Parts: sequence; structure tokens; C-alpha cells
Amino acid sequence: MNAVEMDGIAGWAIDLMERLGEPGAGIAIALENLFPPLPSEVILPLAGFAASRGDLSLIGAVVWTTIGSVVGALALYGVGALFGRDRIVGIAARLPLVKVADIEKTEAWFARHGTKAVFFGRMIPIFRSLISVPAGVERMKITTFLGLTALGSLIWNTAFVLAGYALGENWGIIERYMGVVSKGVLGLCALAVIWFVVARIIRGRRERQGGGGRHRERDRERV
Repeated sequence: MNAVEMDGIAGWAIDLMERLGEPGAGIAIALENLFPPLPSEVILPLAGFAASRGDLSLIGAVVWTTIGSVVGALALYGVGALFGRDRIVGIAARLPLVKVADIEKTEAWFARHGTKAVFFGRMIPIFRSLISVPAGVERMKITTFLGLTALGSLIWNTAFVLAGYALGENWGIIERYMGVVSKGVLGLCALAVIWFVVARIIRGRRERQGGGGRHRERDRERV
């Protein structure tokens, strides 16, 4: 792999793999879980490319990147568990547009769909890291969390490692296409936030107007 010269994240990932082999790919993916700006869409195809050159074992790359995914997800689960529900509720109570009822609704949703969210969330850019935090906050059974995380990560990692293996030096195609997907996910998140804020502002105004109308009606009754 020494003949390959790359800059940025790709160069950093290649350096780790050159130094540590398959465990280096696992470390890179563990860090990607903790720091979502590090894209697995770059690291995983690179591991596949390295395997196609004979620098890594293909099976070893899949196994170690999956181990890295689980380790990184477990760390974020721990952050969520340490932070806890009470602190989340305390913060929500201080935010102007967020209500404790929103947290309760989220908890109810996670209680119904948490297993699917953790499993499928491992295969969605950005959410693949973040989904571990609410799982920790809600104290999802650790064995369930680890099993779902390992399975979802295995599917995601295998697909991208194999794609990098098949494409070889053209592995960058994956990064370009997945970059578009990641931007789409970010755009949807931004729209969801805007919708939430606007809906809350409109609801607040209606509640104030309704309250004012009720006060005026009571005043007229007294007169």
C-alpha cells in the first residue's frame, strides 16, 4: 500500500492500516463512530481496496471494522447512560421551544421502535453513530443493543468493504455517491428542525391568543 499516496482522512486511514493492518481499520471505524465527520464511506472502501491489493485480509477487514463499530457504539451508549434521562429532561425544561412532553413522546416511540431504530440506524449515514446515545439514555438491554449493533454494522461494513474490494483503485466512486446521500440526510434533518421550530412558534401564538380570548370573555361576564 506504500505506493498509494493520499491526503486528508483517506491518508490518515491508509496510514493506520499500514501500521496496524486489520486492527488499524477497526480503530479507524471506532473513531468514526465517536466523530461522525470521519466518514465510514471512505474508510470501509479503503479497507476493501487494501484487501484487493493483498495488504489486508478481506475477512479480517470485515471482522475488525465490525468490532470497531461495536466498540465505538458501546462508548456512545455509555455516554447516553451516564447522561441519563433526568439530565435530558432538565435541559428540555430550560429550552424555549422544547417541552418535557416531547421527551416523553420520544421515550414512548423508542420503547415501541427502539430495536428497529438501532438495527436500521446502523445503516444510515450520521444516524449510525447518534442512535447509540438514546439507546443508552433509555438503558436498552445491553445484550440486545450489542447484538443489533453488531448485526447492522456487519451488513453495512461488509457491503462497503466488498464494494471497495471490487472497485479497487476506483473506490472513490463510492465516496462520491455516498456524499450525495449524506448531504440528503443532513438536508432532511435540517428541514425537520425547521418544521419543529416553526410548528412550536405557531402553536405558542395560538395558545397565547386562546388564553387572551378566554380572559376577555371572563372580564365581560364579570361586567
